[in-house]
Amino acid sequence: MRADRPARGAKTATALGAHLFPVNIGQAAALSGISAKMLRHYESLALLGAVARTDSGYRQYSEADVHTLRFIKRGRDLGFSMAEIAELVGLWRNRQRASASVKRIAQRHVDDLSERIEAMQAMQRSLQALLEHCQGDHRPDCPILDDLAGSTAPCCH
Repeated sequence: MRADRPARGAKTATALGAHLFPVNIGQAAALSGISAKMLRHYESLALLGAVARTDSGYRQYSEADVHTLRFIKRGRDLGFSMAEIAELVGLWRNRQRASASVKRIAQRHVDDLSERIEAMQAMQRSLQALLEHCQGDHRPDCPILDDLAGSTAPCCH
């Protein structure tokens, strides 16, 4: 064993506050801001690599594991897909990466977001136009329902 490394299973103080590592699944989830269920899911997708286990089979997460979970959470918060996040985690771990690869993924995501935003704005414009034609009173006539039904004529059902 190297002198600068703690023994396997030994607790060490780290930069994440007063937390000692390794930590159990509940602590790792709390430290990373995700649920234990999602943590297990990310582990099943091999986003964390091999997670240490105790002799009795309990997961033991390192500070690096928690940092990776925070990375994943931030990626999800920005709307990246799990496939994109897996690719980004791989690039993040690869110190020989080309930043152009990261930028390509981010640009593709921004382009996708722009398309979705435009589609949502078109939906908003359509609904706004329908709202402007709806009297919203006691009468049964409703241009919103007529539009949803695909007709402009009143319908009897």
